[in-house]
Amino acid sequence: MYQKLLILIANLLLLTIVSSEAAPLSLGSRSILRSITDGGEGGRGGDVDNAVELNVTSFDTLFRDTPATYAVVEFFAHWCPACRNYKPHYERVARLFNGPNAVHPGIILMTRVDCALKINTKLCDKFSVSHYPMLFWGPPSKFVSGSWEPKQEKSEIHVIDDARTADRLLNWINKQTGSSYGLEDEKFENEQLPSNISDPGQISRAVYDVEEATATAFDIILEQKMIKSETRASLIRFLQLLAPHHPSRRCRKGSAEILVNFDDLSPSHMKSPEKLEVVINNAKGALGNFQICGKEVPRGYWMFCRGSKNDTRGFSCGLWVLLHSLSVRIDDGESQFTFTAICDFIHNFFICEECRQHFYEMCSSVTSLFSKTRDFALWLWRAHNNVNERLMIEEASLKTADPKFPKIIWPPAQLCSLCYRSQSKADTKFSQIDWDEDEVFTFLSSYYGKMLVSLYKEKDLLRDDGTDGALEDLVATTNAVVVPVGAALAIALASCAFGALACYWRSQQKNRKYYYQLHSLKNI
Repeated sequence: MYQKLLILIANLLLLTIVSSEAAPLSLGSRSILRSITDGGEGGRGGDVDNAVELNVTSFDTLFRDTPATYAVVEFFAHWCPACRNYKPHYERVARLFNGPNAVHPGIILMTRVDCALKINTKLCDKFSVSHYPMLFWGPPSKFVSGSWEPKQEKSEIHVIDDARTADRLLNWINKQTGSSYGLEDEKFENEQLPSNISDPGQISRAVYDVEEATATAFDIILEQKMIKSETRASLIRFLQLLAPHHPSRRCRKGSAEILVNFDDLSPSHMKSPEKLEVVINNAKGALGNFQICGKEVPRGYWMFCRGSKNDTRGFSCGLWVLLHSLSVRIDDGESQFTFTAICDFIHNFFICEECRQHFYEMCSSVTSLFSKTRDFALWLWRAHNNVNERLMIEEASLKTADPKFPKIIWPPAQLCSLCYRSQSKADTKFSQIDWDEDEVFTFLSSYYGKMLVSLYKEKDLLRDDGTDGALEDLVATTNAVVVPVGAALAIALASCAFGALACYWRSQQKNRKYYYQLHSLKNI
């Protein structure tokens, strides 16, 4: 086992060397699902295009990774006058679904492929493009390594046969989706948002919001320069929790990569405040390059956590979903560490002062250590409901509640009738409900566990095949050794030629262990 571990370490070191020399792949940039400034061929100066322009290299990758339910692909040629005249119509529709100011984000991905470029010739041939512009519709996954033939039967990719104007294209889309989108729709007029209560399967879309919340949280930490000598230990502990247990595989990988480099980016021996400030500023740029959940995150919008008003839900919702997911993904022996890591993280890095103080008080009220996953998951569930009850009163008084998503006791009977031992009135307080906590834990484990990652599993973006097991041993324990394993697990090459290198690397790492004693509850 020890020898295998050394080989894995060596392979990651090799990957790091290779990666540092390779040019970054532009298709994975954060802007790919956001607005794109068209300054290239066929562009119009500073105009902003919302439709994502693809080529044969980026085509499969984008459709494999997108959270959208549907996709539209326009095949065009930049020299075609009809295509140039059609572009404003296509963009009027694209602005509803693409970009940071999308009115209905995460539903339909609008894309374009220029068939006049030689690089795209074979791609356009695969879809039997016979005229320009030619539009296709289908689930994004069907475009991955996909094709289309005129006489093909039972294909989930369809030609859009009535899209000559923006009105016609949107009417066609509305018929396919059973929606009533309008060209004049404005952002945050979200009357079409489905209720989370009526459809438990919607939680599967929240995995994208968990990524969004994770990336946003770390952006805030860097922007606010919150990594200090007294906070770095709690950040490391939280990363040690995310690396093996985050519901998103790419966030797990990103967390592990940050851990590998954390000691170099933020050395613990920097005593001088002036020197520490320089290190923090340098780390801001360096850590930002790691992009904890991948280059395309944050995307700039919310899906499951999207509120019906501009200033509701969003980040706080995504963060709660992350915490609940962590609470049901850990093992029994990690429950106390997880409790401390989460309490420390919120106390040190959540900059809503009132929220932070309330969470601190709930953490400080715990008088015994956690030894079971069930106990910690139920504590977090109670804490969240206590927060909801407090906010119900405040929001009712100030009229700041989201009318579409008012705070409620969770879970409601519509989602888990077995959680309630007896009927309860709608206004019954949380503490007065006769809960079946065994059923509550079963619900939480399913809802924030398997159901949360079900959409990702369908897209094969998460692989719970045991390949992350070594991460758990290396970065999740209280005395974790921060070593580069995450990426190596994905590319492990059984090559004994790196044995000597692995031994050398291991010997160096022995001098870089992190030993952090868990804070007492009074020092959260």
